[in-house]
Amino acid sequence: MVIEYVGQVIRQVIADMREQRYEEEGIGSSYLFRIDQDTIIDATKCGNLARFINHSCNPNCYAKIITVESQKKIVIYSRQPISINEEITYDYKFPIEDTKIPCLCGADSCRGSLN
Repeated sequence: MVIEYVGQVIRQVIADMREQRYEEEGIGSSYLFRIDQDTIIDATKCGNLARFINHSCNPNCYAKIITVESQKKIVIYSRQPISINEEITYDYKFPIEDTKIPCLCGADSCRGSLN
């Protein structure tokens, strides 16, 4: 285990409203991480360092949803030993959509987009 992704646990309807408000406020990035169909963790304003972990198409970590005392949590685990000063990354696995989000991870196996 590397770190838990923490923030406010919210429903989809709240996440949609917050995402729109964040855009209106000029917040360039929102840190919304889906747990399941109805539940999202919003780390935009009250998260930890996990929200700054970048995407890679060839990551050294992965995200896993676990249940602890009937609460779902998102935990980042390492795939391999991570060296000092090595960037921690995982695959965001964004859903496939018509509008592609360009990937800039630089991996040899880069897909070219986050979705």
